[in-house]
Amino acid sequence: MDATAARFDIEGRVALVTGASSGIGKHMAAALAQAGAKVVVIARRKDSIEALATEISGQAITCDLNAIDDFKQLAKQASEPFGAPDILINAAGVNHRQPVDEITAQSWQDTLQLNLSVPFFLSRALVPGMESNGSIINIASLQSERAFPNSMPYGASKGGITQLTRAMAEAWSAQGVRTNALAPGFFPTELTQAVFDDSDKAAANAAQTCIGRNGELEDLVGPMLFLCSSASAYVTGQVLYVDGGFTAK
Repeated sequence: MDATAARFDIEGRVALVTGASSGIGKHMAAALAQAGAKVVVIARRKDSIEALATEISGQAITCDLNAIDDFKQLAKQASEPFGAPDILINAAGVNHRQPVDEITAQSWQDTLQLNLSVPFFLSRALVPGMESNGSIINIASLQSERAFPNSMPYGASKGGITQLTRAMAEAWSAQGVRTNALAPGFFPTELTQAVFDDSDKAAANAAQTCIGRNGELEDLVGPMLFLCSSASAYVTGQVLYVDGGFTAK
């Protein structure tokens, strides 16, 4: 392996991916395994997460992250199959898409808990085991910067993720644990199914990009591997928009 390729190499690293039963989390988990990482996946849908773990020769943890009150114990459980993770992908998320007058205290709290609180508390529990070679990737959103209808709690949580990413970088980068975020544009996932089911909306979103199309999940793999690897050793506290130039227009 030449020096350039070695910078992007994650062979033998241990990765933990939340929200891995579908969408972005599932695709990232599979890509990490293909790149040679040992992968532990977390989701609440037992059949889906165990099927993925079998497919990628990884390990599955079935749980509802919103119900976890002991993240140190979860970190210990995640370390049992392959050792302490040194890559964490915080991909679990929810968007109830409620009109503003229908938002309840419970739906607001559930959204902020899973999208914002869980990434912090899980990351904090894992940092001691990441030593001097850790990479945490949060999942931001177009709504970290733009407002969309029927998504106020989601937008609040994803706006918070950008600042949380910076704060986590400030707290832990000197220990060798970098934190960055990926902000996807419109990608076909369960969270965006309603958008892609409406061909006019999907076309309008594609037209808003500089590239002229919506995202494909494979478009996220290169940026993710960059942020996981030593190629990004001097990159921390950043939000990388993988949106085809949506936010540039």
